[in-house]
Amino acid sequence: MELDEEESGLYEHFRIVADKGQSLLRVDKFLQDHLQDVSRNRIQRAAEAGFILVNGKAVKSNYKVKPLDTVSVMLDRPRYETTIEPEDIPLDVVYEDDQLMVINKPAGLVVHPGCGNYTGTLVNALAWHMKDNPDFDANDPEVGLVHRIDKDTSGLLVIAKTPLAKTKLGAQFFNKTTSRLYHALVWGDFNDMEGRIEGNIARDPKDRLKMAVFDPASEIGKSAVTHWRVLRRYNFVTLVECRLETGRTHQIRAHMKHIGHPLFNDERYGGSQILRGTRDGNYMQFVKRCFEACPRQALHAKTLGFEHPTTKEPMYFDSPWAPDFQQLIDLWEKS
Repeated sequence: MELDEEESGLYEHFRIVADKGQSLLRVDKFLQDHLQDVSRNRIQRAAEAGFILVNGKAVKSNYKVKPLDTVSVMLDRPRYETTIEPEDIPLDVVYEDDQLMVINKPAGLVVHPGCGNYTGTLVNALAWHMKDNPDFDANDPEVGLVHRIDKDTSGLLVIAKTPLAKTKLGAQFFNKTTSRLYHALVWGDFNDMEGRIEGNIARDPKDRLKMAVFDPASEIGKSAVTHWRVLRRYNFVTLVECRLETGRTHQIRAHMKHIGHPLFNDERYGGSQILRGTRDGNYMQFVKRCFEACPRQALHAKTLGFEHPTTKEPMYFDSPWAPDFQQLIDLWEKS
């Protein structure tokens, strides 16, 4: 089984195939024997955070490697040769202590350097923000981003400032114990006030820039569950709240498209054209103004909840809508 790196949000940095004569051996010991200058404790932390895969599936440290098993070490950042340089990019810091930061990310800001985006990212901004902290190295995968949101999605992200925080927070996301609510404006109305979407998400075979939804009974993609609730109904569009059980790439965008309610102005998933309403000239001009007011998918990461990695205190954050999202809702309120 080949891992789709973009789909998983993880990137393979090491791959080792066990020999035919491999005796049963704990995966942490197996990797310690094969990787130079990597402690067993560090490998165990990586496994706890879901970064050690065997045959494409995350395993714990006590997994016993068998002959011909493919063992992969994943990181939450792509492989690239350039180092991350600090850049003086403003950050909206919602909360910060010695273990973590919570950031309110604006739409349009790429989260992590990758193909075509090696500068001007949130990680470059973090490197600048933390440049006087001798314990934080933006090039060290054991600290930094714990999860991601799309470039054109606004809202809350948590950043780990220490390896312990990265491990503990990463485990919470992996074990689905975090709380995340998104607000989205979608095309169309709903018969019910709330609902549940379950469908595996994988790369669309017809368009590699998109994700597609597959039957949960299939072996295609990764399981994904989104709960939605109607907040406000307008003419031809609806403001919904989405709660994630899982955190797959483009999950809300793909799930909403799948049930016939693409996100408003989501070009990649067909929401940037008039999907509901009339062909009246005034209405078409109004929708055009809406597209111009919020020139991206209408999706905002509204709340974020987790357990503090050291104090165990429940942490909960709520962010205001981004200005363009607010302006979009104001237009529909007046329509």
